[in-house]
Amino acid sequence: MKRLISRRTATFSLTALLAAPALHAQPAYPNKPLRMIVPYPPGGSTDIIGRLSAEAMGQHLGKPIVVENRPGAGGNIGALAAAQAEPDGYTLFIGTMATHGVNPVIYPDSRLDAVRDFAGVGLVADQPNVLTVNPRRLNVTTVAEVLALARQRPGQITCGSVGNGSSAHLSLALLQHMTGLQFVHVPYRGSSPAIAAMLAGDIDLLFDASISSTSHIRAGSIRALAVTMNSRLAALAEVPTLDEAGVRGYHLSVWNGVFTQSRVPQPILARLQAAFEASMDATMLQRLRANAVEPLIVPSADLPRWLAEDQARWMRIARETAIRPD
Repeated sequence: MKRLISRRTATFSLTALLAAPALHAQPAYPNKPLRMIVPYPPGGSTDIIGRLSAEAMGQHLGKPIVVENRPGAGGNIGALAAAQAEPDGYTLFIGTMATHGVNPVIYPDSRLDAVRDFAGVGLVADQPNVLTVNPRRLNVTTVAEVLALARQRPGQITCGSVGNGSSAHLSLALLQHMTGLQFVHVPYRGSSPAIAAMLAGDIDLLFDASISSTSHIRAGSIRALAVTMNSRLAALAEVPTLDEAGVRGYHLSVWNGVFTQSRVPQPILARLQAAFEASMDATMLQRLRANAVEPLIVPSADLPRWLAEDQARWMRIARETAIRPD
């Protein structure tokens, strides 16, 4: 019996010794470039924030993060691709209040639950949409004038957005819901074509994110009438909120965050969260504010609760406004 035990012990010891080099040979994470899926076209607010985040996080991970735009279905195509990727920590995703809170209502058969399928790495920024007008097409200076025109010409004033189911679409739906007025929704495939249409005078109004609208507002190409948040934006301090402009109680802000799959091993998630936290330094905060957005800091331990509560809020608003993908 003693000899048998001794042989077994020797066998186990030999196995451990043989396995040890293999364990030590496992490469440290990350050992290759990562990718970040942006579920909207290039040039829009989510794309800009995604690229800023990818560059900053890549510096702290020691590997580049390549941005991959996968637009379509209000962000669902990119979200589904990210959720179904190998849960090895090499695929990140830029989520928004639309992908997490609005899409579950307007795309109920998408096979995706963003809160369930993704783990939060960190929230990046919060921003309003801006209601703008091309003064060469519609020469108004206040929201009150726009609402008066909409009453006089019901169903004739056009308002563009960056796509069906987007936060810009929801901004319009919420305005209609709160005022009882009807506008003609004109969806575009992203911010760049929506802005181009606005500059060309193809539409009367446009809801678009502050990050992509502000440069055109400052250049005088379009006129800002109001922001959708319930507080003014520092970069556009002269522009009132919709609440201040007479639509009492109006509030809509658009957040962006970095995510990975909820199936990613905890040590890798912790590594990503640490790199994200380090990336949100003074330089990054300055770059965000320079792009007309406000940093949004939520501790990683609080993210699951924060996201669940936010999803519930946006799902309620989406149902109340009866927003549809047209």
